[in-house]
Amino acid sequence: MQVIKTPAEMQMWSRSQGMTGLKIGLVPTMGFLHEGHLSLVRQARELCDAVVVSIFVNPIQFGEGEDFDQYPRDLSRDFALLEKEGADVAFAPEVRDMYPEKMSTFVEITSMDDKLCGRSRPGHFRGVATVVSKLFNICQPQMGFFGQKDAQQAIIIEKMVRDLNFPLEIVVGEIIREADGLAMSSRNVYLSPADRKNAVVLYQSLLKAKDLVADGVNRPAEIIKAITDLINQTPGAVIDYVEILSGRDLSEIEEIKGKVLLALAVKFGNTRLIDNLLLEV
Repeated sequence: MQVIKTPAEMQMWSRSQGMTGLKIGLVPTMGFLHEGHLSLVRQARELCDAVVVSIFVNPIQFGEGEDFDQYPRDLSRDFALLEKEGADVAFAPEVRDMYPEKMSTFVEITSMDDKLCGRSRPGHFRGVATVVSKLFNICQPQMGFFGQKDAQQAIIIEKMVRDLNFPLEIVVGEIIREADGLAMSSRNVYLSPADRKNAVVLYQSLLKAKDLVADGVNRPAEIIKAITDLINQTPGAVIDYVEILSGRDLSEIEEIKGKVLLALAVKFGNTRLIDNLLLEV
């Protein structure tokens, strides 16, 4: 596996692959890799000729008071995992190389960035869309791989790709969970033992919602109340949001019908966790 550190070198490598007709798959990550990331690498390995995994903790998607400086990092560990999975390139640039001068150009998604996580993290998705656009331009992939756990991000990136005519296909991989159902996340390492045990309520609440829908409940407000009541009974859990929206464009819905996204964000101590369930009704 080759480790590439600068955008210019990465672009040279991508152009060389393109000249030989090889299909590049890109898995964008912020590192501290877990099985969720690695499952995307395996998908890319199956569908593409060459696999690039970017590792970059992107400062412009973190707001004031968020955990940019504390975000877990371990490049040596990440490189070893990617080598084992057969990745061709780990692209791990420094902030000074990705943003060599003060940014004055950003990519904004105006219709979906102020909902769900965007409501409590203003500017977050502008930062995400901007860095992903830069990664697409630098790595020049034909396929991009994202996880369903960050459902809003995946929907926004799909919209951006359509709107800006990026010549690539977006693949969204399923959520990978721990044995007790907690969605894998790099931030799980922040949880205290008690909070880690209690955090399984996120998955339990999603299963409860799924059962309610299967029983014929089709009003979002009724399902949201049932989930909220369950989470509020859990020690240490503080709800940021519990919402049910269209799984296609995050628009408001009055009935559980078609493609529906149930998304939630809950804090345990200083750790904010997200999870979701995508239903086809």
